[in-house]
Parts: sequence; C-alpha cells; structure tokens
Amino acid sequence: MERIQEKFADRLPKKQKEIKDFLKAHGEEVVGEIKVRQLYQGQRGMPALICETSKLDPEEGIRFRGYSIPELQEKLPTYPGGEEPLPEGLFSLLLMDEMPTDDDVRRMSNNWARRAIVPRHVFEAIDALPSFSHPMTQFNVGIMALRTESAFAKRYAEGMPKSEYWEATYEDAMNLIARLPRVAAYIYRRMYHDGEHIEPDPKLDWAGNFAHMLGFDDPEFRELMRLYMTIHSDHEGGNVSAHAVHLVGSALGDAYQSFSAGMNGLAGPLHGLANQEVIKWTLEMLESIDSDMPTKEDIATYCQNTLDSGKVIPGFGHAVLRKTDPRYMAQREFAMKHMPEDPLFKVIAAVYEVVPAILQATGKVKNPWPNVDAHSGQLLMHYGLTQYDFYTVLFGVSRSLGTMANLIWDRSMGMVIERPGSTTTDLLKKRFNA
Repeated sequence: MERIQEKFADRLPKKQKEIKDFLKAHGEEVVGEIKVRQLYQGQRGMPALICETSKLDPEEGIRFRGYSIPELQEKLPTYPGGEEPLPEGLFSLLLMDEMPTDDDVRRMSNNWARRAIVPRHVFEAIDALPSFSHPMTQFNVGIMALRTESAFAKRYAEGMPKSEYWEATYEDAMNLIARLPRVAAYIYRRMYHDGEHIEPDPKLDWAGNFAHMLGFDDPEFRELMRLYMTIHSDHEGGNVSAHAVHLVGSALGDAYQSFSAGMNGLAGPLHGLANQEVIKWTLEMLESIDSDMPTKEDIATYCQNTLDSGKVIPGFGHAVLRKTDPRYMAQREFAMKHMPEDPLFKVIAAVYEVVPAILQATGKVKNPWPNVDAHSGQLLMHYGLTQYDFYTVLFGVSRSLGTMANLIWDRSMGMVIERPGSTTTDLLKKRFNA
C-alpha cells in the first residue's frame, strides 16, 4: 500500500465514526426548505449533497478544504524555481484534508509518473474517430477506452467486500489522473500537429509534463498549467460535472464510467464549453469592430448589441457567486505579472471594466461579474495555444483532481445510491389549490 493510501486508511475509521455519530445525533434534523420554483429552476440553492473537498460561498468564493486561492498560492509546494502551486499538492490536500509537504508532493509526482503509461488500444480507439471530431468527444472515448484497466470493475466481479470499495476506487482514480494528460495531449497533437506526438518526460511534474506533451516548453506556460490545473480542479458538488461523477458513482460506476459522465456534462455550452465561447465572442468582437485595440465605448456598444440580439455575454455571471470569481482574479494577476502589454489582455481587462455596469443596468442580472471562463482563453492564446475548441479538455483534465478525490471519499463513507423523489405539476397544483 502506498504512503498516501496508508495515511488515508489510518484516518478513515475516525472519519467514518464521526459521520456515523453525527447522523445518529442529527440525522432527523431539517437542513433547509424547498421552494416550488427550485423544482423548476435547476434546484438552485437546495442543500442536497455532501462535498467535503470544497465549498463555494456567494461572497467569499471557492475555498478548497477551507483555503482560498491566494492561500493555496502561498502555502502549497511549488516546482523548483517556480511560484505557482503544484496540482499534486492540491490533490493531496483535497484527499487528506491536510496541507502537504514538499516530500508529499514529490512522492505524488513520482507516483503519477509511474502510473502514466497508456495502453495502445486507447490511442487506437481515439484514432478510429474522424480527426474533425470535437476534442471532448475524443477525450470521452479515450476515458472509456481506459476502463479496460479498471481495478474496481475487476475486483467487484470477483466479489470484493464493501470495505475494500474505496481501495479499488483509489487505484482507478490515481491511474486515471496520471494518464489523462497523455490522452489529452495525444488528442491535441493528433488534431493540430499532424499526429506528431511528444513522449512524456517523467522527470517533470504532472502539469509541467502535460505542457511538454502538448508541445509547450516555455517555463512560463508550465507555470500557467500548474495554476490552471489547480484553480479549475474543484468547485463543490452541485455543478454539472461534479454532480454527474457523484451520481454515476453512487450506482457503483467505476472511476472511468463516473468521470466520463462528468465530462459529457462539462462539454455542455452552459458549463465547461463556456471557456471557448468567451474567446470566440472576444475574437468576433475584435473582427466586428475591426480593431485590435477597441475603445471602451466600442466594447460597450458591441456588448449592448449582443444583449439586444437576445444573446448573453459569455464569461459573466455565475449561478452561486455574487462577486468577481477568485479564479478570474488569479488569472488576471498572472497576466499582469507575465504579460501586461499583451494586446488581448488589455482587451479582456477593458471588457472587465465595461460589462458589469451594462449588465447591472438591465436589472435582470444578479451577478454581473466575470467568472473563471472570462480570462483563461487569453492566457492560453498568449502562449500559442490558440485552438480554443480544445480548452474544455484542459478544464476536464483539471476537474479530475476534485471529482476523483470526492469519489474516493464517497466510496470510503459508503455513500448510498442517489435517488431523489420527483413530483408532477398537477400534484403541485392540487397541493396548493392552484
């Protein structure tokens, strides 16, 4: 058993008892109320899930095990000579609920490097698709092709006891996280670089090696990947991708089945696909205005025209947040540090100054502030990763960290199958004499 797995196993009985005792004492207490409109409007605000790894506060933003993004940037181990937090450390924090040491992170990097070999048939499955298939389609095919390696599926078929479910899930989760960068990079090089693939460098960290396999060896880009993979990793349990992973996992779907479900959710235009919609909208604006440096007045006019045409301004607003997304601010600070004169950054910065007031003036928008998607594309474009239909794949690789940490915890706590009740409009009408 690996060191981190042993540490997890050691603390598991205490956590299991803690939850058991809590349920015994408070299991019948009411957490909140359900309003009729919530049944029709995506269950917004309904407390219905347990997600131990992160919590999204409307005013404070995302906290990972209680830590804000600036705190993670300060406290998590970094790559030698670098400043941004290593995703290995973030995963360790999410899984173990304790700040990792440099040694913990080094061990995690080495662990994932050992596990990173992708079977040949995974690449063959991807290659069977037309090269014009959307990157997320290819990504999901690759994930499901990896399922042939599932320890959970094999051991469940052999009659594995429930007490060992988490161990097999741990194996699958670790292997999946380790192999995803290789799969994603293969898709990128297949689509945009004539299939000229780049072999992994096991001496690099997880995110740095991902950048290398994509074909970007600029140290700054590697730093961006470390930051990107960290801040996109988790966003509590109710968003579509995280919830889909949990839902399928609750039926004892293995890590590959569960994560694939989450990635199909992430591919939706209202979720992960939004990051490519932002940069597409921005480039279309520049083309329409016919200027690389539009004035704020030009931007305001284009934004108003977007709204008047019945469309939304992508990258602004959030289902929960009522402030500027801290993930947006982390990326903005990265840009201000490394590329303050980048023309596209100046445009993004101007949009940030213009759009909130326009959205507020409509009287219909609860959160006029930018979210994480409003900035990520600009950073990637700066370093030459211009193929924005690939951006959601990057998001997906990152999201494996949070969803897999949660899946391990779900299995260790013996979470039961998720099965909420439903009703009908007619029954609701009868109840309220409507």
